[in-house]
Amino acid sequence: MPTVAAIEATGATPVLSDVDPATRTLDPSRLGEVLGENTRAIVPVHLYGQCADMTPILEIARRHDLKVVEDAAQAHGAAFRGRRAGALADAAAFSFYPTKNLGALGDAGAIVTDRPEVAEQARLLRSYGERERYVSVRPGWNSRLDTLHAAILTAKLSHLEAWTERRREIAARYLAALSDTRLGLPVEAEGRRHVYHLFVVTVADRDAFREALGRDGVQTLVHYPRPIHVHPAYEHLAARRPPGGVRAAVRPGRQPAALPGARGARDPGCDRRDAARSPDVGA
Repeated sequence: MPTVAAIEATGATPVLSDVDPATRTLDPSRLGEVLGENTRAIVPVHLYGQCADMTPILEIARRHDLKVVEDAAQAHGAAFRGRRAGALADAAAFSFYPTKNLGALGDAGAIVTDRPEVAEQARLLRSYGERERYVSVRPGWNSRLDTLHAAILTAKLSHLEAWTERRREIAARYLAALSDTRLGLPVEAEGRRHVYHLFVVTVADRDAFREALGRDGVQTLVHYPRPIHVHPAYEHLAARRPPGGVRAAVRPGRQPAALPGARGARDPGCDRRDAARSPDVGA
C-alpha cells in the first residue's frame, strides 16, 4: 500500500507486476509483460527484509532507459551480492517507523541516493522547496525528519548490525526447527543477506494454525491479508496487472503468517513448536 500511494502522490500511474513465489520479491522474468512506452521507473520492494533480484532488474532498466527506486522500508542492513540495500539503484526509500529494524519513536524515513541531482530535489521537497530560508524555488512539503528522531536513530545505528545478527540467529533456529513440517518457510536466495524484518511462513489453514499457536502462547500476526488491487480504493489497479495475472502474489491455498522474530526475543516460538508441527494445521 505505501509503495503505490507514494507513486500516485507523484502523479505517476502504478502498474502491478508479479513476484517470485520463493522470495516474494519482484520477479524480473515478469517485468516484460508490464513495461510500456509510458514506463519511467521500476520500484522493487525488498519485502520482509530481503533484496529483490537486482541484477536482472537493473539490466532491464538499462535496456529500456528506466530509473530504479528501491523500496527498502523493511531492508535495513540487507545486502545483494555484497552491496547494501539502498546503494543498489538510482535512489531508495527507508522507513524508520518504530517497528522497523531501525526505528524512531514515531513516523520517520529517509531517501538515499548517490545522484547529486536527486539529492538536491529531495532536499528541496522536504522543506517547502526552499533553497534558502523563505525562498521557495519549487513546490514542496514539510517533510523534515524531527531532530529528536534523528538523535535516536543516530544512537541506534551503531547497534543495527548486532540486532540484525540476532534476527538472523532467531531465523536460523526457526528454519532448523521447522524444516520437517509442511509449512512454507522463508528462502534466503543465493547472494543475498536476509535481515528478517518479518519471519513469514505460509500455511493452508491460517486461522487454525494461528489458533493452535495462540493456545501454546505463541503470538502470530498477519500482514497484508489481501492484495492491493482488491482494496476499494485501489480496485482500478486490477486493470493494470500483467496478462498472466499476479498468481504468485495471491497464491490461493497458501496463506502467510508472521512468527515472533524480535531481536530481543529470549524464547522465540520455535522453542514451542508442537502446534506448528501438527499435520492438520501445518499443511
